[in-house]
Amino acid sequence: MTSEVRTVQAGEVIRYADGIREVYASAFAAPPWNADPAEADVYVERLARDALRPGFTAAVATTGGTVTGFATAWITPEVFPAERSYGQVAEALGPERTRAWLCGALEVNELAVAAEAHGGGLGTALLGAVTGTVPGGRCWLLTSVRAEAALRLYERTGWRRVGAPVPGKAALVVLLGPRHPGRDEAGEGSGR
Repeated sequence: MTSEVRTVQAGEVIRYADGIREVYASAFAAPPWNADPAEADVYVERLARDALRPGFTAAVATTGGTVTGFATAWITPEVFPAERSYGQVAEALGPERTRAWLCGALEVNELAVAAEAHGGGLGTALLGAVTGTVPGGRCWLLTSVRAEAALRLYERTGWRRVGAPVPGKAALVVLLGPRHPGRDEAGEGSGR
């Protein structure tokens, strides 16, 4: 059966909440995330708030009416946030690169594909759906260096690692999108 990937508006994404919850729970239960299934409920609650962020965009993949993947993104505020992992990212990059590379850029927040849909190109399609029209190509994301399959996807689609490791136990790394103007300055560990 063929999967369909479509971009959905902020108000529409919540209609897919049950399917997104299922995909999130299965995708992030495995290492390196090891998320408790209850975290999927927390994510869906957060998704309703995230949909109100400036520049929010989402893409949903469905196969036969069942959600098989999703991606969300939004514009990172001009005043770089401090909650969640943002403070660690700012520490790794420093204020100048954080401001130049990330503030005002599209931030890919989540990308998940159901295990049974792996290998069919859905991750690439979802990533392209949320980042395809980014003005100036300024998009970024954060993932764990232990998320090997995700890193392979990102690097295969032209994303480049920033050489500055993000401090903390999660072993996070910043990646800049294929057309991001800061890519050439990204440093060692760029995945070349």
